[in-house]
Amino acid sequence: MTELDPAQAGIPAGELARLRDNRAGAPGAVFTSDLSVSEFLLVREAGFRPLGFVLGTSVYHVGFQVGKWRQNMELDVLSQAMYHARDLAMTRMEAEADALGADGIVGVRLDVRLREWGQHIAEFVAVGTAVLGDAPPSSGTWRDNRGRPFTSDLSGQEFWTLLQAGYAPLSLVMGTCVYHIAHQGMMKAMGTAGQNVELPQYTQAMYDARELAMGRMQAEAHAREAEGVVAFRLNEHSHAWGQHATEFFAIGTAVRPLRDDHVVPPPSMVVPLSG
Repeated sequence: MTELDPAQAGIPAGELARLRDNRAGAPGAVFTSDLSVSEFLLVREAGFRPLGFVLGTSVYHVGFQVGKWRQNMELDVLSQAMYHARDLAMTRMEAEADALGADGIVGVRLDVRLREWGQHIAEFVAVGTAVLGDAPPSSGTWRDNRGRPFTSDLSGQEFWTLLQAGYAPLSLVMGTCVYHIAHQGMMKAMGTAGQNVELPQYTQAMYDARELAMGRMQAEAHAREAEGVVAFRLNEHSHAWGQHATEFFAIGTAVRPLRDDHVVPPPSMVVPLSG
């Protein structure tokens, strides 16, 4: 089990005091949530109650790395920076949820915002709603295999459906790859001018970069002892690295089974009586 110390994670003292005042079971605790009304009600119907809005942030200076002009290659310094900054934000969000006594975090959003405080400075932000289960599952805990609150970017509706089907979220898993795509030589560019023709060097670069990001996400899911990853997305971001450098970012919610039966009740038609 990995202990989450909010102070060591870098959470300010004032924020810690607010979290402790609203900890599960504290007198007069008032929850906050960015869930919509429908999501809130479905999360309650699923057996969880919101404890508070939690966040983690990291303002990070992303280093500089130049790719070789005519070579496809990963920019590993930048890949590591993008992963580490997101991990810092996620860990701080989890530490806030832990301070509230939460079992997990639903509706997680992970954003990158470029700042104007200097070149290559970005803020990485993770936010979500910390929740507490009314009763533990048959496995004994809703937390992941590290002892941390589960994290999920599923909507309230998707979260309810997942639990109804006999699965539980484990952790938001991710993989990133910042990749330099080789420049095309002048003679080659002139030779393909006006033609419909595949550019194998570019095609291979896009394949390689996506596969690296997806493989790293799957490795995280394996480390969490997950059965699979749902709501998977593969995003592409150029940020501010120039035309021939791009980031591929794979993200999804790793899940585990709660029972062998995964039958979902068929949907029923509802006819509104109001016009």
